[in-house]
Amino acid sequence: MRSTRPEDATTAARIRDAAVARFGAHGYADTTLREIAADAGVSAALVVHHFGSKEALRQACDDWLVRELMGEKDRLDQPAVAATIREWLDDPGRFRTSIDYLAVMLADDTPGGARLFDLLLDETRAMLERGVADGSMRDSSDPELRAVLITSYGLAPLLLRSQFARVLGTPIDSAAAVRRMTLPTLEFYTHGLYADARLLDAAREALDAASETHAPEPRRADPAPRVRSDKGPGNPVQDPDPPVGDPARD
Repeated sequence: MRSTRPEDATTAARIRDAAVARFGAHGYADTTLREIAADAGVSAALVVHHFGSKEALRQACDDWLVRELMGEKDRLDQPAVAATIREWLDDPGRFRTSIDYLAVMLADDTPGGARLFDLLLDETRAMLERGVADGSMRDSSDPELRAVLITSYGLAPLLLRSQFARVLGTPIDSAAAVRRMTLPTLEFYTHGLYADARLLDAAREALDAASETHAPEPRRADPAPRVRSDKGPGNPVQDPDPPVGDPARD
C-alpha cells in the first residue's frame, strides 16, 4: 500500500516526472529503474516502494499524463478560453516532455503502447459524448469510429514529428509551429473541409446500394433426404452410401 504522507506524495511525483522524462528520451526498454531513481535523486528501492515495478510506473505515468492533457483541453470550455490559448502560445515548450513521452511510448509496439492509446481514446470518446450532449458538437453516424479518427488526428503530429518539422521548418513544439497550426486546426474542426454535402450524399447513396447488392441470400431449404437403395452390390445404380452392414460398404 502506498503511503499517504505528503512527503511521500512529493517523492512519488518527483519519481513520476523523472520517469516521464527518461522514458520519453530513451524509450521504455532502454530505461532502468536505477536510472529513473538517479534522475529523481532517490534509491531504486524507493521507486519500487512507491510503484512496485517498472511496468506499474509506466502505467502511473500514462494515467497521470492523460489526465493532465485532458485537463488542459477542459480549460477550453471555460469563459477565459482566449487567455488559455494565449498561455499555450506563449509557452509551448512546457509540453515538450509530454510530447516526447507520448511520441515514444505510443510507437512502442507492446501492450503498454496499446494501453496508452486506449486511455487517450476513452478520454476522447467521453469528450465527444459531452460535446454532443451539450450541443457544442455535432452527432455522428458512427460515434465510436469518429472517436478513433479524432484521437488519431490529434496524435499524428506527435508520431510524425520529423515530417512536420521538415515541412514547417521548425519543431512542432516551437512557438512558431504552434502559432501556425492553431487556426488551421480549429478551422478544420469548426467548419470542416467541403463547402457542400455532395460527396457525403454520394457516399451515402453508394453505401446504400452496396448494402442492397451484398444483402445475405435467403437460407435455402435443406435438401430432401436421400432414399437408400436395397440394390445388391452388383447393381449399376447401387446407392453410394448403403446402409451399415450392407456388403457394398464392406
